[in-house]
Amino acid sequence: MRVLPKSLGGQLVALLIGALVVAQGVSFLLFTGDREDAVRVANRAGLLGNMASVVRVLASSPKDTRPALAVAATSPRIRYWISNNSAVEKADPGAEAANAPFDRMFQMQLREPPRIALVDDKGKQTRGPRDGPKHGPGRDHPYADPDYDVRASVPFPDGGWLNAQTRIRAEQVPFPWPTIISALLMAAAILLIIGFTVRRVTLPLAALAKSVEAFGLGGPSKPLPETGPNEVRRLTSAFNRMQDRLERFIADRTRMLAAIGHDLRTPITSLKLRAELLDDEEARTRMSATLDDMQRMTEATLAFARDDAAAESARQVDLEALIESVVDDQSTLGHQVTFTGGGRLPYSCRPTAIKRAIGNVLENAVRYGKRARVTLADTKAGPIITVDDDGPGIPADRVEEVFKPFVRLETSRSRETGGVGLGLSIARSIILGHGGGMTLSNRPEGGLRVEIRLPPPAAQTA
Repeated sequence: MRVLPKSLGGQLVALLIGALVVAQGVSFLLFTGDREDAVRVANRAGLLGNMASVVRVLASSPKDTRPALAVAATSPRIRYWISNNSAVEKADPGAEAANAPFDRMFQMQLREPPRIALVDDKGKQTRGPRDGPKHGPGRDHPYADPDYDVRASVPFPDGGWLNAQTRIRAEQVPFPWPTIISALLMAAAILLIIGFTVRRVTLPLAALAKSVEAFGLGGPSKPLPETGPNEVRRLTSAFNRMQDRLERFIADRTRMLAAIGHDLRTPITSLKLRAELLDDEEARTRMSATLDDMQRMTEATLAFARDDAAAESARQVDLEALIESVVDDQSTLGHQVTFTGGGRLPYSCRPTAIKRAIGNVLENAVRYGKRARVTLADTKAGPIITVDDDGPGIPADRVEEVFKPFVRLETSRSRETGGVGLGLSIARSIILGHGGGMTLSNRPEGGLRVEIRLPPPAAQTA
């Protein structure tokens, strides 16, 4: 199961949100623990501070009035009484360590610090439960268990002891809603900033990916604005330069082919005229045939250059109707061609180029396979056009060679546009220019199968 989104922006936002949630969760746990400790410290400070006040009052009072005053100071929360000896036999080390910060308070008022211990419900002194964890919720604490009371004894300067006992139950700390709300508001503000930053980084990348896809499909190219972080700007600038160099290279190559083809016309015509003047009929015939081949190659090269230079724009067409028109053209010429489609199929392409590609494949099929069967299937991976014929097929180890320009197999299977070996080469170049693919395979029952795969409409607009 996929957890992270597919897009770069989505993954960055998801990872940053995850990090933010973890950080906020840890901060909340630490804050809650510190808050509980603060409440416990406040309770202990209140208890010991109360005792210090009572000691100061009783220490300045006559000894015979101290018992009555101790009873008067008793409250539902804390009980005081006077005795000659300490009610705490020996200070509990755990409680003594826990209250060390408050000993200084009493040392400023008294000669010695108070004795503090835990006692059970029977009044028996005990250490209490000491096996809990040392940190975190439920950690060990001398006042954490509600089944034990705290007893303290404070000596008077002139003799005698003031004893106090109280039950400090587990503190019920209210849920920190204000903290949660403030954390959520802060998280929302951080997410807005993160979203803006991620969008600023990913938008130029998305535009670059779209332009690369369009350029690969042969669409019109425009220089991209160089925006975003420095690395993205450099990447966009490099793409713009590469795009410009590729376009100039293709344009120069096309012009060169057109110039060569055009310049060869005149000498070929001149040679043909001179060949007619030869007295040797056999030599004249062979030379004329060679010159005819050269002329067909020249005309095919010019046609290829013209089509390559034509900047046809992509537009929405009915792919099934387009294929039917090519099939009808072949049928009109007397060829046996059948077509099977699945209904109307809107598709964005360069229709003239697609018609030429399919036309080249059909001409090859009917010329060397006598009959051709064309099918169109709309799949999730994109439209698939299949052309089957009943010809001799192609040797499996030479299938790729037939796509090379001007390559002729020994069986003449590849003779296309003018019989010079450009038909299938041009057809595959057109299909590749649309972002698709074209493959040849020999059918088990005999004949050749040409499969043309075009990209799905979603890939064209991605």
